[in-house]
Amino acid sequence: MQWIDRSGPFWNVEREHGENDYFECNDEIVTDSAIGEAAYRSIYGSRCDLVSATPSEWDFSPVNVTWRRESEGLYDQIASLENWRDPSSLEDKLRDIPPPLQSWDDLKKISESRFTNLSFTPDCFKPLAGLPFAASTALSCTQLLDILEQLARAFDQEGKRTPEGHAIYQKHFTGQNALFSDSSETEKNDFANALHFPHPEYRGESLFCPWHGKERHMKFRLHFSWPIRYEEPVYVVYIGPKITKR
Repeated sequence: MQWIDRSGPFWNVEREHGENDYFECNDEIVTDSAIGEAAYRSIYGSRCDLVSATPSEWDFSPVNVTWRRESEGLYDQIASLENWRDPSSLEDKLRDIPPPLQSWDDLKKISESRFTNLSFTPDCFKPLAGLPFAASTALSCTQLLDILEQLARAFDQEGKRTPEGHAIYQKHFTGQNALFSDSSETEKNDFANALHFPHPEYRGESLFCPWHGKERHMKFRLHFSWPIRYEEPVYVVYIGPKITKR
């Protein structure tokens, strides 16, 4: 009962929106709630619906959430979330949804088909071979790839990063708890060979990829080419256990 009435909000994956993000719904602040999290993920391209009990004050659909961003010099954004209240209708909908990832091969297939602004090298997924599959880790990897995909396409026609791109960079690529970061200078020196990866287009050349995304459950790392520039490939070169482990 504490989980139901005190320990929410109720999602079982790592939170993405920050405590300073201002989400509003029906004149109520919904930051730090499942509604705010669903809105954030939907705005960044991940389909999220809500489930509500009836009767309740949330007995309506869709739930329209506004992300207030004037203080950041950005336009407000609105997420329209489907809110399921009838169990039978929800069950019908769930039958139509593709099944969750069930293997590392599923992760490879969905990544290569979904994230078209990223270039996956032939050896990218090989470190996963033989490892026990964890659905939550696979989901976290797709979320990291989704953020990288958003940043890769966040350029205007003049080749400049858009305000949304700057917001993504500030949100996920800077700060102590950022999801993406560069390796330390010590790691670059001690693991220099391991952080070089075969170039997928130029035989005999390599890519030095110390920048990485962090998956926290199994401590996976997602290494990619950096910096990300307009109309240049973003190579994802490695997904697997942490390389710079001591």
